[in-house]
Parts: sequence; structure tokens; C-alpha cells
Amino acid sequence: MLLSNELATKKSHLESLIKAWPSAFVAYSGGVDSAFLLWTAHQILGPKVTGVLGDSPSLPRSEHAAAVAFAKKNGIQVEILRTLELQDPSYTSNPPNRCFFCRSELFQRMEEVARLRKVAVLAYGENFDDSQEIRHGQTAATHFHVAAPLREAALTKADVRALARHAGLDVAEKPAAPCLSSRLAPGLAVTPDRLATIEKAETVIRNHGFRIVRVRHLGSKALVQVSPAETGRLNDSNLRETLTHELQATGFPEVDFDPIGYQGSGLR
Repeated sequence: MLLSNELATKKSHLESLIKAWPSAFVAYSGGVDSAFLLWTAHQILGPKVTGVLGDSPSLPRSEHAAAVAFAKKNGIQVEILRTLELQDPSYTSNPPNRCFFCRSELFQRMEEVARLRKVAVLAYGENFDDSQEIRHGQTAATHFHVAAPLREAALTKADVRALARHAGLDVAEKPAAPCLSSRLAPGLAVTPDRLATIEKAETVIRNHGFRIVRVRHLGSKALVQVSPAETGRLNDSNLRETLTHELQATGFPEVDFDPIGYQGSGLR
């Protein structure tokens, strides 16, 4: 597959930004943006770049395993940092800017380790599309001077997927996987037990063959969302009954099913 002139120019811009780094830590979640950025940096800087995977109860174990597996498959150094955002009341109270406190915790920990090891640059995988939205994580990145080379190179989400596909990376079509805290109703406190319940519930749904899944924690009720393309399957009364019983066993007394489906783009 040949790249368009525009995409090839953006790719060259990204590579020139990375080549200027003496060394770097890249915040790494295993999603397509951070994975592609880390892979590209590894191609250019080799052992001078390390991915930093922030680990806490808000990261599903399946995502943790997938992130580690991708790095291992591609020979990329990754360090796992235990983050403590669940000890911060500003985060656990689940305010609208919750992501600011999560990102700040990660970037602060990265900065501390980088200072000790004399690593020159901190970077993360914000793309150009992200920069057009209000993102509290971006505020934290600005505070800690974290570089966003995908954004600087004007690479959109579609561009990143196209480049990952061109490179033969198996994350190219991976659906977005926001942290488990994003499933909690606004103002509902973030606790390890609630996050574990959400993770178990989403595993139940995926075990029935659904690819894009969100289980919204509304207190005593679970709201099940799958992609619009998959939502038709949820109309099957037998399947609903089975899912309801299985979700109740994970800790949700009540279960409801979204008739429209998850409205975020499944590949974002």
C-alpha cells in the first residue's frame, strides 16, 4: 500500500520530531495512538526510548496484557509504573475533569523517574483530532511539558490507523478502550470494587461475541451498550435473559440494555 503524499509528509514530520529527542519516555496504554508512537520512536531511537505503562485498577487486565504483548512482540522496552490516582480524592470523587488528575499522576511519576535516569523527553499519544476537543488530559500534559508529536505532525486518528496498517501493526484496527472509570455515572465515586465489577461485566458481554462493549455503572443498575452494528443481537430475548442473569452475578441488581447502542466511534 502506497501512502498519499500528504500522509507521507506527515509521517516524515513525525519522524523528524522524534529524531530530535536525545532520549524519551512515551506514555503507553496499548491503544493504537500510543502504540504507534512508541513503535515509531523505537524504530528511530532504539534503546533510547522506553514505553511507560501506568497501571492501576482502572486499567482492564486484558488491556494490560495486550499492551505488554505488543511491546514484547516488537522488541520494545516497557516499564510498568503503579499509579495511585485512586488515593486522590480529587480523582475518586469523579468530577468532570477526572482525567486531569489521572494524567497528572502518571506524568508526575514519569517526570520523577526521568529526572533520576536523565531521560530528556516525555511524550504521549494525543493525535490531532484529540486536540480539537476539550481534553483535561491535555491540560495535565501542558503542565508537565509532555510532547505530543502526533498532534504536532497533524496526524488524525484515521492517519494513525493508516500508518499503523502500513507498518503491519496488529493494533491498527483496535477499538478504543478508555479506562474503566469512564463507565461510572458522573459523581459516582471511583472505587476499586466498582471498577472490578465493570470489568467482570464487560468480560461477560465479550464472552458472548460482542466486540465493542461499554457497561455503564449507574449505581445499582448496569446499562449495557454495544456498537450499533451489534445492537440488533441484543433484541434476542433469550440472550437478554442470559446476560441479565450473568451480569447480576457480577454485582448489578438491575440490568438495562441501550436500544441505540454506543454512539462513540468504535474505532476511536
